[in-house]
Amino acid sequence: MKQQSTGSFFSSTLVMLLLLLSHTSTSAIAGEVEDEKEFDYIEGSEKGPRHWGKLNKEWAACEAGNLQSPIDMSSQRVKVIKKPAKLNRNYKPSNATVKNRGHDISLQWEGHNAGSITINGTEYFLQQCHWHSPSEHTIYGRRYDMELHMVHESPDPNVKNKIAVVGVMYKIGHRPDAFLSKLLGDIKSMANQKLKIPKGIVDPKEIKVGGKKYYRYMGSLTVPPCTEGVIWTISRKIRTVSKQEVTALREAVHDHAERNARPVQPLNGREVELYISNQD
Repeated sequence: MKQQSTGSFFSSTLVMLLLLLSHTSTSAIAGEVEDEKEFDYIEGSEKGPRHWGKLNKEWAACEAGNLQSPIDMSSQRVKVIKKPAKLNRNYKPSNATVKNRGHDISLQWEGHNAGSITINGTEYFLQQCHWHSPSEHTIYGRRYDMELHMVHESPDPNVKNKIAVVGVMYKIGHRPDAFLSKLLGDIKSMANQKLKIPKGIVDPKEIKVGGKKYYRYMGSLTVPPCTEGVIWTISRKIRTVSKQEVTALREAVHDHAERNARPVQPLNGREVELYISNQD
């Protein structure tokens, strides 16, 4: 009887351990650093972007990688592809949490419940979105006022490129961003505090991407560990955001940096594709 109980205990423990490892490996796929006090964006700082690759051996790609993001997208580097250019988004309303990560504000959905996008037949599930100001990517050398990143991952063990990010750029205009406006109260309330605020059901479809043109290229995460093999899809349509919204995002994190945008990285011979609807 005692032997049976011990065996049962070890079996239960093993199952729990395997489940934990499985969850950890899946959630670490899109493994941006959550505790971002380990690095910063301050120019000249010993923890700044020029030194990220030396701060942690697991961040070596930040310095040694050849497929780093963000990049500039200009006519000399872009291959135009005319085909149906609608981004296949299959999102669903799901529970989400607003989080102050120290250098940015993120909105994180639970599990795979928020739906997915499909790229080349592979399904990538939405995990979180966050904001950078000014934009990290540039178009013809121009930085815009803000950039949204929607981070997705594939749980398929046979998929080589596990992470897919959709980027949307914004310029300050008379019309605020409606989706961000709904989060503004929570963002302001967590100013200078690393808090999590449950937001309840949030529908990712309310994030307007729009447009019939988008860029696609192979890059990396733009924060440590700068993991490469990320499929980037960036809308060519520039949306508007209010100055108040951009200011609230920066003041909430209060990281003593004027910006949380990584400098543009070398292209290193990569091809950048601009998809344009062949119905235009």
